[in-house]
Amino acid sequence: MRVELHGVTKGRDAEALPATSTSFVSGSATLAVAETEQRPTVLGLIASGRMRPDSGSVTLDGKSDARGLRRRVALVDAPGVSDPDPGVPLVGVVAEELMFAGRRADPLSTRRWLDEIGYRSLASTPIADVEPLTRLRLLCELAVLRPHVAALVVTAPDRHGGQPLDWWNLLGEFANRGFAVLAVAGSASEWAITHADVIARAESAEASLRDTLGALGALDERTAAWAQSGGGVGVDNA
Repeated sequence: MRVELHGVTKGRDAEALPATSTSFVSGSATLAVAETEQRPTVLGLIASGRMRPDSGSVTLDGKSDARGLRRRVALVDAPGVSDPDPGVPLVGVVAEELMFAGRRADPLSTRRWLDEIGYRSLASTPIADVEPLTRLRLLCELAVLRPHVAALVVTAPDRHGGQPLDWWNLLGEFANRGFAVLAVAGSASEWAITHADVIARAESAEASLRDTLGALGALDERTAAWAQSGGGVGVDNA
């Protein structure tokens, strides 16, 4: 599937969302930038067919099909829209999502699903206290359980903290499984992701510098010890 947004806006004078164009396709992850508290959610709602733009257009496989978008695109963790209540334990979040997916949602079934994915130990943990990357993985895994879902729109994953490249790589895993993925995040996250190679080289250079300084420090210690011992080379004349 292919979803395309062409110059979509929202609000008077496009205050809620300035003209934005992007697209996301099956088997690929796309990053869209939206700043301010509300714009990521507004863009996510429009991209998933849950809000009509005031101008511009959204197409699914070349056609205007808001109903098809709502059916095939899951809106993940959108603030105030699809994000779980922070005080709900993870097992409760899982139960609700299993119900939406048309699966058994009783306590035994929810814990069995958590067992399968490897997070049974977090069952009683409030969702707000789940580590950011784990939270996102769980919410995405739950979203793709729903029938007909072929795409994920993930809203403001950077608001929970963590390294942007970590959640970007995670979303890449879902793209590799054939889903179309759109992540809506801030410009700081975009910079961190697009400059990941620069950051990696800088970290490598910093590590090399630390190793060099450590070696020099050890050499200074050995030199000081040599000087304290007399500084000469012992010769046995016997």
